[in-house]
Amino acid sequence: MTEQATGTALESFAGIDPAAAGQQLNDKIGLKIIEASSERVVGTIPVEGNLQPYGLLHGGANATVAEALGSVLAALNAGPDRAAMGLELSCTHHRAVRSGTVTAVATPLHVGRGTITTEIVLTDDQDRRTCTARLTCVVRDRPPGS
Repeated sequence: MTEQATGTALESFAGIDPAAAGQQLNDKIGLKIIEASSERVVGTIPVEGNLQPYGLLHGGANATVAEALGSVLAALNAGPDRAAMGLELSCTHHRAVRSGTVTAVATPLHVGRGTITTEIVLTDDQDRRTCTARLTCVVRDRPPGS
């Protein structure tokens, strides 16, 4: 699956509320999913429009990207009859970014029946690591008929 906008990618998951699909925080920060499979999810955000008061990329933007890509990876690994929801997110911000684009790559660290843990590495346009994040999602069976 390759999608250009997160809202489009979210619509492909069973159980996603169509009314919520167009109201995603991912869209507000300009997140674009470039690649999505159960082994790797890649996305980008522009730095412009996602700054904190000192003119640097906001740490919350890093966290949003990490949660979004890690959640997509977890959902793809959980399968169509199960739901993956964020349980814990940690982010280490290594380097400030003032302009350009940030690219994030999510890969699985652990895929189990009850939890899925993902590492998300964010880099700048010079391929320097700017943030390392880890997201653990809890995985549950979907209720019948959902």
